[in-house]
Amino acid sequence: MDFRQGMLVAAMTLAAATFAGAAAAEPCVQDAFEDEAYVVCTVEKGSDHLRLFWKNADGEPYRDFSGVAEAVQKNGQSLVFAVNAGMYLPDFSPIGLYVEDGRELRPASTARSDGPADGPVPNFYKKPNGVFFIDGTSAGILPTQEFLKRRLDVRLATQSGPMLVIDNKLNPIFIVGSTDKTRRGGVGICGDGVVHFAVSEDRVNFHDFARLFRDHLACPNALFLDGGRGVGLYSPALGRDDKSWHGGFGPMFGLVE
Repeated sequence: MDFRQGMLVAAMTLAAATFAGAAAAEPCVQDAFEDEAYVVCTVEKGSDHLRLFWKNADGEPYRDFSGVAEAVQKNGQSLVFAVNAGMYLPDFSPIGLYVEDGRELRPASTARSDGPADGPVPNFYKKPNGVFFIDGTSAGILPTQEFLKRRLDVRLATQSGPMLVIDNKLNPIFIVGSTDKTRRGGVGICGDGVVHFAVSEDRVNFHDFARLFRDHLACPNALFLDGGRGVGLYSPALGRDDKSWHGGFGPMFGLVE
C-alpha cells in the first residue's frame, strides 16, 4: 500500500468512526427483546436536560409534542425526544403527584381507586404505584408511600403505576403469560444511574414489559407510564411525532438541548 492509499484508508476509517459515534449518540434507538419490538430512549446520569411539560405560557395544556417542540425552539433550544409522562384526567391534568421546576402543581394520590368498588382496578391504582423523580441531577423511582416518607426535595416528579420492577424484583401482581396485551410505555433507573424510557411497538403484557427493564435493560427499578393508545413518542431522528387518540396527552417528558 502506497502513501496515498494509506491516507485514503485512514480517512475512510475516521469517517466511519465519526458516523458510528454520531449514531451512538442518538438517544432513541430501535430495540428488540424476545421477538418484541421497542424504542428505547436514554438519558445519561448527571444530565440536567430532562424536563417535564404540562401547560404552555398561556396556562393551557400542551396536549401534543409539537406544541412542546415549538415552545422549546422559541427559547433557542431543541426537543430531542419526548414521551408521555404518565396517566392523566380528561382535562389533561396529571392524576397524581406532579412537580415541575421544583414546584408541586399536583399532590400525590394515595387513593385506592377512582372507579366502582366491584370493578377492575385502573392501572394507576394497581399496587404499588410509584414516583419517578430527579433530586438535583440524580434520578430515582420509589413506591409512592416510600417516596412520601422520605420527603425529598425534587426538581421534577411524576406519579404513575403500577411499579414494574422493585429492587430488581418484578411486581408480584403480574401474571406470566397474561393475555392482557397492549402497547405500553415505561421508565427505568438502570446501571450507573442511566434513565431508560421504553415504548413497545407491539402488544405486550405487564410481565413481559417488566422483564424488558429488568432482564434486558438492567434496571433494578422501573415504573409503568401509560398503555394502549395513550403511549406516545416524539423523536425527529426516528421520524416520530405520535398523536393521542383522545385529543392530546397530559404531562410529557422531554429531553431538551
